[in-house]
Amino acid sequence: MSGGFLDFLGLGRPDASLRTAVPGDAEALAGLHAGAFRIGWDAAEFERLLANRLTRALVATEGEKLIGFILLSGVAPEIEILSVAVSKHRQGRGIGGRLIASAFGTLAAEGFTTVFLEVEEGNAAARQLYMRSGFFEIGRRAGYYRDAAGNPVAALIMRRDIA
Repeated sequence: MSGGFLDFLGLGRPDASLRTAVPGDAEALAGLHAGAFRIGWDAAEFERLLANRLTRALVATEGEKLIGFILLSGVAPEIEILSVAVSKHRQGRGIGGRLIASAFGTLAAEGFTTVFLEVEEGNAAARQLYMRSGFFEIGRRAGYYRDAAGNPVAALIMRRDIA
């Protein structure tokens, strides 16, 4: 079977491998983040996050090249997605959905039951990814982000329970 849900999970296109992030990935993670967001996090921030025992991180790779990641932090039973990014040249291939699904399998085994996140209201692609992944909106923070012109933009707070 191809297309649809299998492609969303990345199973219809085996073009990426997933693994746990390691401290040596910090530079590549910073590069991916800078390419995906207007204000990127630097390698030192990723090093700090990866060294934190509360952080969980998975990366998607093609060969040796990092093409995506999911970064989460929390204490069971709740955890928050801090960031998800996929290289612009690899978007639309189900990698983001695959990272989320894989993380959720691990989180459930570790006793996590609820996942939260914040997403910029105007980020339609991310909102669609999260809704397809089972998240629903539970709140809104006005002016949480700033757009390229410096205008305030709301953050949507979303939640998903892990079965």
